[in-house]
Amino acid sequence: MTKSIMIVGVGGQGTLLASRLLGNVLIQNGYDVKVSEVHGMSQRGGSVVTYVRYGEQVYSPVVNRGEADYILAFEELEAARYLSYLKKGGKLVVNTQRIDPMPVIMGNAQYPENIIDKLRAAGADVLAIDALQDAVAAGSSKAVNVALIGHLAKALPFSQEQWEQAIRETVPAKFLDLNLKAFHIAYGA
Repeated sequence: MTKSIMIVGVGGQGTLLASRLLGNVLIQNGYDVKVSEVHGMSQRGGSVVTYVRYGEQVYSPVVNRGEADYILAFEELEAARYLSYLKKGGKLVVNTQRIDPMPVIMGNAQYPENIIDKLRAAGADVLAIDALQDAVAAGSSKAVNVALIGHLAKALPFSQEQWEQAIRETVPAKFLDLNLKAFHIAYGA
């Protein structure tokens, strides 16, 4: 049976590293893995989406509406934007960090209030976490992506050691200690 995970966020948050970590663990476990990255204006804080599909044999990386088993959202508004992709019974892991999009920064729009409550009211199984706090506790706000992976990892059937191996193989050496610490803080939370 093929499973689908979407990683959604804003350019510059490290969504692509998160998808590589996830892909690494899936490949370690012998799955056929297909990954597709969709970039908006990623260099300018625009929406970034990565589809990760895995199973015995996967033919397409594309996740359609209502098909995602998990959505890992790096930001609340991105969680709301992609909620329709979550399948019934799927899990939405949301970083409670708020990143204002350009229309809000320019004063042309307002950031919606109570997004987490609205996601739950829509029937989503939401795990809302402050991954920024986890990353800062590890030593740098730049480790938010790996902290989020730490929270997602608890919901997936792979060992802590496999995730640590993926981090060692994927993260540049100079950031390895920071990212392992962020993972451990999140995974243990």
